[in-house]
Amino acid sequence: MATLPDWNDARRILCVRLDNMGDVLMSTPAIRAMKTLRPNARLSLMTSRSGALVADFLPDVDDTIVYDAAWVKNGSQGNEDDIAAIKELARRRFDAAVIFTVYSQSALPGAMMCHLAGIPLILAHSRENPYRLLSHWVRETEPQQGARHEVQRQLDLVASVGAHSTNTRLAFLTRQADRRSMLQVLRASNVPNAGDWIVVHCGATAESRRYGANGFSSMLSLLDAGGRPVLLTGSAHERELVDRIIAGTQGMNQLVNLAGRLDLGQFGCLIQDASLLISNNTGPVHIAAAVQTPVVDLYALTNPQHTPWQVEHRVLSCDVPCKYCYRSVCPYGHNACLTGIAPEEIVQAAYELLGGREALRTMNGGATTSEGICAH
Repeated sequence: MATLPDWNDARRILCVRLDNMGDVLMSTPAIRAMKTLRPNARLSLMTSRSGALVADFLPDVDDTIVYDAAWVKNGSQGNEDDIAAIKELARRRFDAAVIFTVYSQSALPGAMMCHLAGIPLILAHSRENPYRLLSHWVRETEPQQGARHEVQRQLDLVASVGAHSTNTRLAFLTRQADRRSMLQVLRASNVPNAGDWIVVHCGATAESRRYGANGFSSMLSLLDAGGRPVLLTGSAHERELVDRIIAGTQGMNQLVNLAGRLDLGQFGCLIQDASLLISNNTGPVHIAAAVQTPVVDLYALTNPQHTPWQVEHRVLSCDVPCKYCYRSVCPYGHNACLTGIAPEEIVQAAYELLGGREALRTMNGGATTSEGICAH
C-alpha cells in the first residue's frame, strides 16, 4: 500500500461546503486554520451558487468552484454537472480536500467525488465506515453526544490533521469602494451618512426562519431608535414585504426600504457601520458576527447550532415541543418558535445592546428584565 502524503506538504487544498452563504461563513475559521497549516498553499472553495456569493469577501480563499450538488435541495436534474465537477477536480490535481457538513448531512457523496478525482487526502466527519472514501475519518458523534456550535464543529475537524489558528472569528472582508457606493445609495434615500443606524433584516431563504410582517411592524412601532434611521433590508423579491412592514408601523422612526438595492459588498459595509442588526437567523447574522456588529437574532428553533459566533448578541426564540425539526417549512404551519416572540422582547434586547437602559425602564414602567417573553 502506498504511503499517504502529509497534510503539511499539501500545496493545493480543496475546501468543500455545498450549502448556503451563512454555512460558508461559519466555515471560515476552519478555512483560515487550513491556510495557516501551510500559508503558501493555494486554497480553493467548492460551494453552491448561493455559497459562492460570499467567496469574493473571504481573504483565505484563492479561487472558487461553483457546484450545485445533486444531493442538496438546489441541485439540478441529470448528472452532467456532477460528471463535470469530478473532471474539474481531477484537472486541478488537488493534494487534499476537507469536506464540511452539518451533522444531519453525509459527507460521503462529496468524498466519492474527491476519491474519483484522485485526491489522496480527504478529511470529513462520517457516521458510517467510509472505507477508502476518506483517508482521514473523524467519527460522527452528534447529536447523540451533544451538539457543538457549527463553527466549533469545523474547527475540531481540521484540528484533527494539525490545522489551528489563534483567530477563530468569522471572516468577511469589507472594501472602501463598496462603502462609497453604499453611501451613495443612502444619500439617494435621504439617509444621513453618520454611520449610526439600525439595520432590520426581514427576510430569510427558509420560510420556517421568518418572523413575519406583522411581528416586525409591531416591533418597529415600539422601538425608540434614538433618532437613528432604521434601514430595512432584504432581497429584491422581498421589497414588497418590507413595504407592508413599514405601512403597518405606528412609530416615529425614519424607516427606509433598502430591499434589493444593495449588492453583497455594500450590504456588508452597511452592517459593519450599523449600531445594531435585528434579523431573522440567516446570512446577515453571520456577516454581523464577522464585522463585529451587535445582533438581536430572531432564532427559529429548527436547529440548535447556528447562533451568532463571537459577537455581542441576544438570541430570541419561544420554546416549543416541536423544536429542532430541521425543516425549511414549519410542518405545523405556525412558526410558533418565532411568532411566539413578543415584540416587546425584541425591543428590550435592542435597548440592552444599544445601552439604552433608561428607555427600557420607561417601556417597562420602571422595571428591567432579561427574561424571554413568549406571546400567546
